[in-house]
Amino acid sequence: MSAERPQPLSAERLSAFVAALFAACGVPADAAKRVAEGLVSADLDGLHSHGVMLADMYIERLRKGSVSTATAATIVSERQGAVVLDAGHALGQLTGQQAMAIAIEKAREFAAGIVPVRHGFHFGAAGKYAQQAAEAGCIGIALCNTRPLMPAPGGAERVVGNNPLAIAVPAAGDIPIVLDMATSEAAMGKIRMAEKADAAIPATWAVTARGEPTINAKEAIAGMLLPTGGAKGFGLSFLIDLLCGLLSQGAFGAAVRPLYGDLSVPYDCSHLFIAIDVAHFCDLAWFKKEAAAAAERIRSGLRAPAVTQLMTPGEPEWRTRQRSAGEVRLDAPVIAMLKRYAKELSVDAAFLDEPRKEKRHA
Repeated sequence: MSAERPQPLSAERLSAFVAALFAACGVPADAAKRVAEGLVSADLDGLHSHGVMLADMYIERLRKGSVSTATAATIVSERQGAVVLDAGHALGQLTGQQAMAIAIEKAREFAAGIVPVRHGFHFGAAGKYAQQAAEAGCIGIALCNTRPLMPAPGGAERVVGNNPLAIAVPAAGDIPIVLDMATSEAAMGKIRMAEKADAAIPATWAVTARGEPTINAKEAIAGMLLPTGGAKGFGLSFLIDLLCGLLSQGAFGAAVRPLYGDLSVPYDCSHLFIAIDVAHFCDLAWFKKEAAAAAERIRSGLRAPAVTQLMTPGEPEWRTRQRSAGEVRLDAPVIAMLKRYAKELSVDAAFLDEPRKEKRHA
């Protein structure tokens, strides 16, 4: 196998291996397993910027103490359907699952559950939390703020993050309906992937620190991301920042620290999770049937010339997962990173070198 070719690995075994790395850093075994599964799940969906490539940053933050080995957030306040959590800088996959579970529980009683979280950490793909609610018969919404990465329209300084938004609705059938988007033209994780692979980026993704277009990933990281849709993307990001930070009484704007800056300093982002129980408004089975029918109308609609398939939000990731057949493909730099930490943490990494047969898909 060429060193440049992505290496196929069993997702199950990869999850166990990454969990062992986190456990070696002091994360309790069950919690380490859940975080590792979240990262590998993103890789299975083709969202590699939110996948195992993040393991090095997580490990270094655990080592330096800016990420806690705690497994749950604490409740700050609880008033009917509104609950505020303090994550205490724990791993975001753990506190995110906890927060959405609370939101779902509150929605059962009050029609909607709203759970802002302060002192949070990176939680992976936002869509997973929205889907967590959808699988429970609720409309799910997940928001997060990041450090400032984008300028205001016409501005020459970073003032808002590329704050992600995810919305999922319950639907009949196998294909989920879930919007998961950053408010920048491209996620910073994708640019960091390009940097690690020494690859160019599209000129529409970012500008340099002087506001000039660039295709160089390093220049983009040192510069500014561009909002999707111009002023509309900027406005959406600004409001997400305020909702997350103010409702949680946590960090927003420049108070959110760089994810890849000083790894001994907590990231300190804020999250917001909302669940709306469909059954409080209408029959859930009817809602799911109608949602699925609406999605099918999109897929079966008229296509432009040369377009072979129309898809609904969340469908590309679902189809990528189906094609993966339980295998994750990691680039050589990510494999090398995992081997390095395995050696440092005394974790067996032999399976990373095991040859795997290529699977043919019909």
